[in-house]
Amino acid sequence: MAMIRFENVSKVYPEDIIVLQDVDVSIEAGEFVSLVGQSGAGKSTFLKLIYAEEMPTTGEVYFDERPISGIKRKHLPFLRRNIGNVFQDFKLFSQKTVFENVAYALEVYGKTNEEIQDEVPQILELVGLTGKENKYPKQLSGGEQQRVSMARALIRDPKVIIADEPTGNLDPIATKDIISLLLEINKLGTTVILATHNKSIVDKIGRRVITLDNGRVTRDEANGKYVL
Repeated sequence: MAMIRFENVSKVYPEDIIVLQDVDVSIEAGEFVSLVGQSGAGKSTFLKLIYAEEMPTTGEVYFDERPISGIKRKHLPFLRRNIGNVFQDFKLFSQKTVFENVAYALEVYGKTNEEIQDEVPQILELVGLTGKENKYPKQLSGGEQQRVSMARALIRDPKVIIADEPTGNLDPIATKDIISLLLEINKLGTTVILATHNKSIVDKIGRRVITLDNGRVTRDEANGKYVL
C-alpha cells in the first residue's frame, strides 16, 4: 500500500516560479528512498508537501491514502505525528538537555511525566546516546547532535522519517553512523525518505533513487545510483 502518493502535482510560487511540475510518485510503506537533484531542483518543496508545510498548486498529495488537502488546519498536528523530520541544522533547543530536547516532543502531545521518563531513555538507547542525557547541545559533537534530532523525530513512533540533508554538516565518520542508523530504523518498518547531495551515500545505500531536475522527476529506479 502506498504510504505517500503524488498525483500530477505541480507547485508554482508567485511570479510564475515553477518548483515542481507534473510529479507522479508513489512510495510504499517500509521503503527507503533517496531523493536527489541539484540545488533548486525541488527536493525541499517535495518534502514540505508531504507534511503540509506547503500545498500543491495543482494535483494532490496523499498520505496513507488520505488526501492532504482535505485535512483541516486544526487536524494537521495529527498528520505530523506520523512524520518525523530530521534537518541539516539539527534544530535543537540550546538551553535544554538531551533528555529535555527529546522529552519536549512528548510534552506537546500531552504525555504524562511517567510516560516521558519511561520512553525517552528507550529512544536514546536506540540512537546510541545512553549516558548523554544531561548534556547540552553545545557539549556534543555534530554527529551526537544529529542523533538527538533523530531521537526527537522517532519518539512518537512515526510511520515516516523525512531526512533533509541530515549529514550536510557532518564529518565522514558521523555521516556513516547517521546513515547506518537510518537504515536500522527502516529495518524496523519505518518508511525513510532521504534528501541528499552526497553521491557516495546514495550509491552505497543501493536503494530506490528518485531524481528531480527543474521540478520534474527524471529518473526513478530501484537499486539506483546518483545520476544527474
